[in-house]
Amino acid sequence: MNAALRKALAASRLTEIDVAAHLGVDPKTVRRWLSGQRPYPRHRWALADLLQVQENRLWPQGSQPTEKRASTSEHAYRVYPHRWEVPREVWHDLFSEAEQEIGILVYSGLFLADDAGILRLLEARAREGVSVRILLGDPGSEPVKQRGRDERIGEALSARASNALLLFRTLLDVDGVEIRTHSTVLYNSVYLTEKKLLVNQHIYGLPASKSPVVEVDRELSPDMANTYTQSFDLTWERSRVPKM
Repeated sequence: MNAALRKALAASRLTEIDVAAHLGVDPKTVRRWLSGQRPYPRHRWALADLLQVQENRLWPQGSQPTEKRASTSEHAYRVYPHRWEVPREVWHDLFSEAEQEIGILVYSGLFLADDAGILRLLEARAREGVSVRILLGDPGSEPVKQRGRDERIGEALSARASNALLLFRTLLDVDGVEIRTHSTVLYNSVYLTEKKLLVNQHIYGLPASKSPVVEVDRELSPDMANTYTQSFDLTWERSRVPKM
């Protein structure tokens, strides 16, 4: 338990919900911080500013285990060995912090489509004026079928793409949400906003969930970010509106 953080919240007369609203995160995330989980740096800085307390008073040096993190370059903010290791709060933060656009380029993205909380978040961001573009693989296209064969799951990937399309379609009643299908060969899945990207590499023979994810800050690495956004836009231009 982080007693210092609890004491600072009490002194500021702020609740978990107040903090979550100020920082744009889920209240459950705040509860995890109070239980002892160390926030990401940007959240630590924001919390310290909000509570008007020095960061090292809330998280003293050496008081918690060193954060495990894969080696990164100046261009990669963070690298996850596998997509399944990306915490849900990272996906939530990616979309909740968007102010202009959200883009999702995948074959199925079923792990997001099947998450009711993420769907509600995408709907909320769209209603607040954020452009949401979702690109899913055409279930009947050869690239999707070939990817299924490469992963040795046969028609399962096509089925996942179809299921994701049905789940995401609930967002079509919201202005600002567009859903299209594509028939391109994807070398990576891209999840983007105007601030950062999560890029899920595609590795032959392995599902995307077992492949690495690179987090790219668009301000720190604009050239690298533009490489992926240009690929997204090119795929969008060649996509089509599916029959629902």
